[in-house]
Amino acid sequence: MSSKQVLVCQYQSCLAQGSAEVLAAFLGCSISEVSIVPSECQGQCNLGATVRVLPDEIWYCRVKPSDVSAIAESHLQNDQVVDRLLHPRIHPRYST
Repeated sequence: MSSKQVLVCQYQSCLAQGSAEVLAAFLGCSISEVSIVPSECQGQCNLGATVRVLPDEIWYCRVKPSDVSAIAESHLQNDQVVDRLLHPRIHPRYST
């Protein structure tokens, strides 16, 4: 498994959408070789809370604390993206 980094936006709009709670939920997960990093604005304010997984360049939007376990188990542990949370402009192939 390659080392991954999860950026959780902690800027104004995302904070208003609960990103502090999303960050806390990620920090509560113990997943080997994954770094959880609070970030500055990632420029996707209208769809917060924004979570970006590197080096995969996968952007999740409107993430709630209840979504964290799905991202952790599916994406971070099994390399399967969580389609329903993907940012539609960045990942249009997944949009319906």
